[in-house]
Amino acid sequence: MRAQAIALAAAILAAAAPAQAQTRDTLTIGLSTFPTSLQPLTGAELVRNYILALAQRPLMAHDAEWNLVCLLCTTVPTFENGLAREIDVGDGKKGVALTVTIRPDANWGDGTPVTAKDMIFTNTVKKHPGSGVVSGEFDRRILKVEQKDEKTFTLHIDRVTFDYNNLAGYRLLPAHIEAKAFATPNEYAKRSAYETSPTLPGLWTGPFRIGEFVTSAHAVAVPNEGWRGMNPHFKRIVLRVFENTAALEANLLAGGVDYIPGEGGLTLDQVIALEARHPQRFRYLYKETTSYSHLDVNLEHPALQDRRVRQALLLAADRAAIARQVYGGKVAVAHSSVNRLQWMAVDDVKKYPFDPAAAKRLLDAAGWSELKGGVRHNAKGERLTFTLASVAGIKANELVMSVLAGQWRQVGIDARIRGQPARVFFGDTLQRRKFDGLAFFGWIVSPESVPRTIVHSSMIPSAANGWQGQNFTGYRNPEMDTLIDRIERELDKGKRQALWRRYQEIYAEDLPALPMFFGAIGFVMPPWLEGIRPTGHSATTTLWVEQWRAK
Repeated sequence: MRAQAIALAAAILAAAAPAQAQTRDTLTIGLSTFPTSLQPLTGAELVRNYILALAQRPLMAHDAEWNLVCLLCTTVPTFENGLAREIDVGDGKKGVALTVTIRPDANWGDGTPVTAKDMIFTNTVKKHPGSGVVSGEFDRRILKVEQKDEKTFTLHIDRVTFDYNNLAGYRLLPAHIEAKAFATPNEYAKRSAYETSPTLPGLWTGPFRIGEFVTSAHAVAVPNEGWRGMNPHFKRIVLRVFENTAALEANLLAGGVDYIPGEGGLTLDQVIALEARHPQRFRYLYKETTSYSHLDVNLEHPALQDRRVRQALLLAADRAAIARQVYGGKVAVAHSSVNRLQWMAVDDVKKYPFDPAAAKRLLDAAGWSELKGGVRHNAKGERLTFTLASVAGIKANELVMSVLAGQWRQVGIDARIRGQPARVFFGDTLQRRKFDGLAFFGWIVSPESVPRTIVHSSMIPSAANGWQGQNFTGYRNPEMDTLIDRIERELDKGKRQALWRRYQEIYAEDLPALPMFFGAIGFVMPPWLEGIRPTGHSATTTLWVEQWRAK
C-alpha cells in the first residue's frame, strides 16, 4: 500500500512538472526524514530546524562566513558598542546584561508585532521543568528579562562567557497564541499550537509560513503576509518526505522533486553515485561541515560501562575503509567530538587505528575471554551482545552498521542491528534513553559550540528533569563537568584552547560516544536554482530562503 501511494504521488508530480518548469514559482524539495512536530523547543533534529527556518527567524545566526549576525534583531550586542555590559550578580560574581532590539518591522503572520513580551514569555516557558523543552540551560542562566520598550529588552545573565552575546538559533514563541497552551505547563508540549494547529499564521515570523503540514508526509510553505523583508521569489515551497532514499532519488529523476538539500536529503554516498551517473543533469555542491557522526553508548549497559570494551570497539572497526568505501573518501575519521574545521581542534589526542589483535587483548583483560559459538562470554556466562540502533531506510547508515557488526563479530562481539523510524529514534529512543547498547547518528554544531548539553552530567535526560538535555549516554565525569564550566567562562582565547585540549583528551580516553566521522553533505540542485549557500555548520540554508531564485 505504501509503495503504491509513493508511485501515485510520483506520477502526479511528474505530470505537473512541465507547467512548473515554465513558471518556476513552486519549488519542490525532497527529504529523506521528516519531523513529527514543528514545535521549535521540543526537538533539535536537523530536519525540524530546516523546515522551521523557512517560516521562523531566530534572533541571530552564524552566516556562511561564520559571523554572528542578527536576523530577527537589529544589532548584535557587544561590549564595544555598549549594548553589552558587565553587571554584579552577587557574591562577588559578574554577569552580563545584553540589550537587544527586535526589528521594527518584525511581525507574526497574523500581523501581531513581535515584541519584548514574546521574549519574556519564551524565557518563562523554557525555564519551566515540565514544559517539554529539550534544553532550557541557557534560559535558566537568565536572571530576568527587562522590557525597555515594546521592541527592546535586556537580558540579565548570571555569568560572563566567551560567547556572551551568542543568541544564535534562539527562537521566540508568540505569547498571544501560546500563552493559552502554557496555562497548564506540564501539558504545554502537546497543547502547543505548533502541535495542534501548525498552519496558524500567527506562529510564523519568516518570509514563509506553514500552509500545510502532514506528519511524516509533507509540508507546504506559502508567503507570509506579515513578512516585511526581501520578498521571496517562490510562491510555494513543497517539502515531501519519502519512505527511503531510493524512493527519493527515483522521484528526483522522474521530475517529481526539483531539489534535494544536503540537510535531510540524500546521503553523501548517494549524491556521489548520482553525480557519477548523471553528471550534467543536475548541479552538485559538496560542503564539509562541522557534523560529527558517532555511536552514542548507553553507559548503563553492563558490558559497555567498561571503558576497555568501548576502546576495543573502536580498535576493531576499520573506519578508514568505511570512509573510503561508503563515503567516497569525502569524510574524515574522527578522534573526538571537536570537528577538525574548528580552530580549537587538536590532532594529537589518543587514536584508535584498526587493530583487531589489540581489541581482542582489551576484551580479554575486561573479562570477556571465553568464546562460545563465536561470541565472547564472561565468567558468569553472559554474552557480549548489544543493540546497534539508527534511523531505518537510510542506505549509508544501514551499510555502516552492517560493516561494523561484521567487523565486531570477527573479534567475538554480537551487535544486533535495529532500524527505527526517525520520529521514534529521535523522539523516544534517544531522548528517553531507551537504546540497549549503541545509537548511530550525528550532531552538527555552531562555531565553537560548548558541548554542555551532550556531556555535562546535569544534561542527562530523565523523568525528574522532564527529559531535558542531550546527554543520552548518561556520561558522568566530575572533571569534564568542571572543564565545561571553565571553557564557557574563559574569555582569553589562548587559555581557552588549553582547556579545549584537555576536553578532547578526556573524550578520546573515556569514549562516552565512539567517534566515527567528520562529515560532508551533498546538494543536488536543478541548473536553474540559485542563491543557496551552505554554511558548513548548524545554521541551515533555509534561514536565507528569501535569497533563493529561479533563473
